Amino acid sequence: MDPFLSLLHSFSSSMTESEVSSLKFLCRDKIPKRKLEGVRSCMDLFGLLLEQRAIAEDSVDLLETLLRAVKRLDLVEQLQQFVEEGEANAPDQPDQNEKSFDIIYENVGRDWKRLMRQLGLPEVRIDNIEAAYSNKLSEQVWKSLREWQKWKGKNAKVADLIKALRDCCLNLVADKVEQ
Repeated sequence: MDPFLSLLHSFSSSMTESEVSSLKFLCRDKIPKRKLEGVRSCMDLFGLLLEQRAIAEDSVDLLETLLRAVKRLDLVEQLQQFVEEGEANAPDQPDQNEKSFDIIYENVGRDWKRLMRQLGLPEVRIDNIEAAYSNKLSEQVWKSLREWQKWKGKNAKVADLIKALRDCCLNLVADKVEQ
């Protein structure tokens, strides 16, 4: 199954009717009026955008602009993560931070912001994650770890995670990560 189509499908299932209407309006210059009249769901709209070659796996600028316009920053973040992982994670290269992230995800809880500050993640990014996932602590933890990894790039080291955990007095979690 095509990962990009799967991503579009997940976006579509989370869109409200109001958001779909807004997206249709914003696409009036990309899709003929007659075709837009037949759009009943976000999947229909994405299908037309794919046909017009307005969006594609390697061309997501319009999609990102549309998602921002309807204030779906959570989906923008997923899209950005998809693009970056597509470039960065070749199939034969497992992410060395993945296991550490799982341990931190399961054990840090409400201390995630303190940990991110210790890791040097900018306050604006922390606030954006908190706003995008205001009622989902586990998503805040996971997205903050991914954001830190994206921000640091190749300099995202497990040793830095361990040091930051210890600096935050989260020694038990640091011990688990070390093992």
